[in-house]
Amino acid sequence: MNLHLIISGRVQGVGYRQWFCARARAAGVAGWVRNRADGTVEAVVSGPSDIVETLAADAFDGPPGAGVQDIDRSEVDGSLVGAPGRGFVIAPSV
Repeated sequence: MNLHLIISGRVQGVGYRQWFCARARAAGVAGWVRNRADGTVEAVVSGPSDIVETLAADAFDGPPGAGVQDIDRSEVDGSLVGAPGRGFVIAPSV
């Protein structure tokens, strides 16, 4: 399963990307997470559907100081995931 997430709320300046990346790496999924200029955090997660769904649900928690208001999610094809074998990374902000 390949899932694209746009996470909104108080998610920048609170360590959200690092928190999400650590969770994704611990879960063994591939993909990336990055800040966006509009104040949201964007992520693409690829892996077994049960693990990806759990990670997407956990994304509402965030680190201390975060305040997730909403997560817009959509399934995508694998082309957004990134280079094979890279694991999960924090991508440059856009």
